[in-house]
Amino acid sequence: MSIRILADSTCDLSKDLLDRFGVKIVPLSIIMGDKSYYDGEETTPDQIFEWSDKNKTTPKTAAVSQERATEALTPLIEAGDDIIFFCISSKMSSTVNVINLAGDGYAKLYVIDSFNLSTGIGLQVLRAAELAKEGMSAEEIAKKINEDRSKVRASFVIDTLTYLARGGRCSAVTALLANTLKIHPIIEVKDGAMGVAKKLRGEVGHAIMNYVRSLEDDLRNADRKRVFITHSGCKKELVDEVRSFLESLGVFEEVLETRAGGVISSHCGPNTLGVLFYEK
Repeated sequence: MSIRILADSTCDLSKDLLDRFGVKIVPLSIIMGDKSYYDGEETTPDQIFEWSDKNKTTPKTAAVSQERATEALTPLIEAGDDIIFFCISSKMSSTVNVINLAGDGYAKLYVIDSFNLSTGIGLQVLRAAELAKEGMSAEEIAKKINEDRSKVRASFVIDTLTYLARGGRCSAVTALLANTLKIHPIIEVKDGAMGVAKKLRGEVGHAIMNYVRSLEDDLRNADRKRVFITHSGCKKELVDEVRSFLESLGVFEEVLETRAGGVISSHCGPNTLGVLFYEK
């Protein structure tokens, strides 16, 4: 018996990190037209962007399927393992409910409602893996993660509102005006939901660096373990500039870069970038 850590695909952790921390992923689904694809397994963000631009609409996304949840959990339950499963915020998806149903009352299954998305989930996943390695029990880990989830800071700058408009999350007129005026909203996750915190103007690279610099005080008071740069396909030069700034603070033991997966990318579009970390 052992502690097994699973997460849905919206945690946006790279394969290297998944392998390093021994985390298994269960995918959400992305629906393009009349076909459904498993996030990260059967489609990529770039393919999603291509389909969206061609069809002038945004793919729909669906929670982890009951079949895939059962498939992932059953062998671990039969082995008597302790299981910690991280899910995208219950305010954004029904994945939490799906995993609970698939667990069928298994007493050693701890389903974590991350109240977050992307590497806002990933930060919690990696912390849980480290606590397990330190010898903490699954029950203790779940309690600790839930106690600290409000300390996760997750925010992103969006380049274009086109994808949000296509998905019905803002009007086409608002998107057109914002794109014309080069307005880039900062999206923050608070209490498990996304909202606009501020709006920046100018070229997207300039807006992103202004956003990153505006976080300096919070970053200097962050948990030192790690910080994520998570983006949906930004230019390497821009990502490197963000990385250089974060490293120059001398705060973090590691600055990690990940590419946002299909679910996040399909809603936010290309050139979105976020900096995500734990508060102390």
